[in-house]
Amino acid sequence: MMFKRDGCGKALLGLLVFCTGLTPSIGSGQAYPTRPITLVTPYAAGSGIDAMARLVGLHLGQRLGQPVIVDNKPGASGNIGSELVAKSAPNGYTLMVQSTPLVVTPALYKNVPYNPVTDFTHLVKIGIGSMALVVNPVVLPVKTFQELVAAIRARPGKINYGSSGNGTPHHLGMELLKQQLGLDVVHIPYKGATAAVTDLLAGQVQMALFPVNAVLPHAKAGKLHVIAVSGKGRSVLAPDSPSFDEVGLPMLDLDLYYFISGPANLPRDIVTRLSQDIATIMRSADMREAMLKLGNEAATSTPEELTALIRTDVERWKKFISETKIAAD
Repeated sequence: MMFKRDGCGKALLGLLVFCTGLTPSIGSGQAYPTRPITLVTPYAAGSGIDAMARLVGLHLGQRLGQPVIVDNKPGASGNIGSELVAKSAPNGYTLMVQSTPLVVTPALYKNVPYNPVTDFTHLVKIGIGSMALVVNPVVLPVKTFQELVAAIRARPGKINYGSSGNGTPHHLGMELLKQQLGLDVVHIPYKGATAAVTDLLAGQVQMALFPVNAVLPHAKAGKLHVIAVSGKGRSVLAPDSPSFDEVGLPMLDLDLYYFISGPANLPRDIVTRLSQDIATIMRSADMREAMLKLGNEAATSTPEELTALIRTDVERWKKFISETKIAAD
């Protein structure tokens, strides 16, 4: 079919472009994307979230037809990379992979240079990581959650737990458990998870709350015992261990979640394209298997669901941290 180069011909051509799904992105004049996309990871190269970013970025680049380049911007508990994304142009070429700490930092630090809800366009959830409550069975020989609670109540202030630092998910999760059950357990903060797990294995601390994948090898070797795992149902990674829901703690929501966001005010067509493409990637059997190898379960969400979750959790942790007077390192 031929078109005359007049107003009607241009209008008809534009209508056909729209109908075939090739609508130019707002303000771009061309179909999105036309150049490489930067996927900021606010944590160090080699970290678990970095591996996740590279995995998702590879598949997303194949779907979009443009390279997705992972750019590590660690520092200040993720604030450096997050601020960079919050202040970037809302054109879909700068995105980030983030996790639960994004919703916690405003309550832990003064003058956080962004608002987790209003300064980002949250696109889609990509993963969930369960937390495992574990004990060293030599120094704390309990097998069930009920036995653990009884042991703590019999020795208030005499049992301790380790974490990778003040204000970390491991610390907050244990303090939430203490608050809900009225337990007196002493917190021993470490400078990172490696030192905390090392002392847990040596019996210097008796218990801890860590991601399932971090402690499961030690549990399989008999060096640690898993008391319970976060989540409503049993973890795929630890199917033999009860969930917190099973042991009577349905309100102990401690799962880590991972997601992809961009700066605020991303055009709606870009939001739809990215969220749907990433969700399709995360639902594939290959991606589910790859995520399990990283110690997490693949997940998806709509932008609206993710935004609502982040808004709720910002308020939830702000209230909890204010009540408990927890401070970051």
